[in-house]
Amino acid sequence: MPKRWLAWAVAGALALLAVVIVPNLLQHETVIKIRVAHSGSNLPDGFYLYQQLSAQGVRIKSITPSGDALVIHFENEEQSLAAQKVLQRLLPQGFVVATGTQALQQAVAASRTTYS
Repeated sequence: MPKRWLAWAVAGALALLAVVIVPNLLQHETVIKIRVAHSGSNLPDGFYLYQQLSAQGVRIKSITPSGDALVIHFENEEQSLAAQKVLQRLLPQGFVVATGTQALQQAVAASRTTYS
């Protein structure tokens, strides 16, 4: 009898673990990375960008500095697209805005070198 209970307990624990971990693995996060195009210029203030994007109804997960860039994380693609439109109006010429997986890969690589 105890062996049967042990098997069910292990199976239940694995099922619970799968229910908790799998949604996090499947979550798609979108990113925008803002860099200065010309040396000598400064990045825009992250708090200012947060305020401006929030005022336009864009929901942001986080804004973090990453080397010579600001990385903005969004929950979904719609918020990222809305942010791109606002940033085009808000930022003057001289800023490069990278989007999608390229920006996410660059942000992950930069965070690895920062914490290594």
